[in-house]
Amino acid sequence: MIDFSIPEETRLLVDTVRRFVETEVQPLEDVVEQTATVPAEALAVTKAKAQKLGLYAMNMPADVGGGGLTCVEHCLVEEEFGKTSDALIRRVFGQVYPMLMACKGDQVERYLLPTVKGDKICAMAITEPGAGSDAASISTTAHLDGDEWVLNGTKHFISDGDIADYIILMALTDKDKRARGGITLFLVDRATAGFKVARTQPMMGHRGYGHAELSFEDCRIPKAAVLGEVGGGFKLIMQSVLQIRLAHIGARAVGMAQRALEMMRRHAGERRQFGQLIGDFQMVQKLIADSATEIFGVKMMVMNAAWDIDQGKDARDKVSMIKVAASEMQGRVVDRAIQVFGGMGFSKDLPLERMYRDARVTRIYDGTSEIHRMLVARSTIKNGLQL
Repeated sequence: MIDFSIPEETRLLVDTVRRFVETEVQPLEDVVEQTATVPAEALAVTKAKAQKLGLYAMNMPADVGGGGLTCVEHCLVEEEFGKTSDALIRRVFGQVYPMLMACKGDQVERYLLPTVKGDKICAMAITEPGAGSDAASISTTAHLDGDEWVLNGTKHFISDGDIADYIILMALTDKDKRARGGITLFLVDRATAGFKVARTQPMMGHRGYGHAELSFEDCRIPKAAVLGEVGGGFKLIMQSVLQIRLAHIGARAVGMAQRALEMMRRHAGERRQFGQLIGDFQMVQKLIADSATEIFGVKMMVMNAAWDIDQGKDARDKVSMIKVAASEMQGRVVDRAIQVFGGMGFSKDLPLERMYRDARVTRIYDGTSEIHRMLVARSTIKNGLQL
């Protein structure tokens, strides 16, 4: 039996995050949208407050300075993060990738600990012009030359790639094996010769941080720059991305949709047309009821998969289902909210316009909806529905 009861200390943590997002982070959203940057002075103050409260890098284990949360706890926290913009989540609460736990030797002091502490920014470089959802089809290569790896290739759409202190780079070390032992992860410092940010790619949404095109031309890094094991990169990425998809897309989608629904609810109880509250109109009620129902359904899916992960169970199929359901649900809910607000919903005076743009990409990154539907279908045909 799945126990969804939440300990009191967890409830207090979630309440703390909720209040912090509402009072400290959401007020910064407008300036981020207007300037496409997170203001440095305000960020320094807000980030310091978050760190003092223990709200930075909460996804990481406690023994390296993180929050030490279970997957269920992590998803509950990420739900609250979803109520603000991705740029502010990254800067205030940290974007610390779990595969960094594979750091060893001096990598721990050089990369892992400073990133968890918030002193360094990391970017993860997987996607290429010819390799999106099919990550194993990358063409960036790494070959060993004496005591150095030589990197060649191009990555694009790399979040924070323009400002990162270092990159987690996925490259081919054996073209014949690829996903079956031919892909390796490397830690590449920003100042490394041969590595450059080619350009920052303009995007429809997610303003406030860069999405960069990176180039590696005869870029030489030490033999010891391997993250994990040679040939173990694809497996390490897949292990890490499971919880990232669940938390960053599934849980955050629930949070964004909850914020949109709350705005709908309040507006429906205040706005009058034709002599009555618009909340009395059955068509508006349908928009609200459908949104509440979908949010509840996706939240239960997220909690179920998170509980499975905490129990050591294989949740890959469930996370693929959640990737599809959550990303598409939040788009529908935000769209309904704009409809309820009418012209005001379409204006930049409300956050709904920004949320609408931000929501769209979640059906694309970390595997498109079509790819995840294919994965779910293949598994279901082979094994049946495993709940």
